[in-house]
Amino acid sequence: MPLPRPAPGTLRWWVLGTIWVVGALAVIVWIAVTRIPQQVSPTVTGFRVVSNSEVVVDYTVRRPADTAVDCQVVAWDEHQGRVGAVTDAVPASRRGGDAHRTVTVRTSALAVTGLVESCTRR
Repeated sequence: MPLPRPAPGTLRWWVLGTIWVVGALAVIVWIAVTRIPQQVSPTVTGFRVVSNSEVVVDYTVRRPADTAVDCQVVAWDEHQGRVGAVTDAVPASRRGGDAHRTVTVRTSALAVTGLVESCTRR
């Protein structure tokens, strides 16, 4: 079944509209792709409950070159209550990329997990 043809005299507007939509999508994709390497993203690689008052959290943070980052590392109890927190200052690096960190979090009660709540640029 053939597609219906546009009304006479409107083909030019259909072509211009299509070019505009394709151009707008290209700009949106370009902006999204150029911002990906500039994002800061932490990934927890492990944690160990050392005692009733201490948890050790291992994590990796990816950041752009020459960017210092502050990461909020927290410990949670079995009722999902926060029992400890520490801010880890990750120094800038000329290469950027991944920084592997090990942080000790002092807790007020027995923790069952440790995680990175957020990382922000300094």
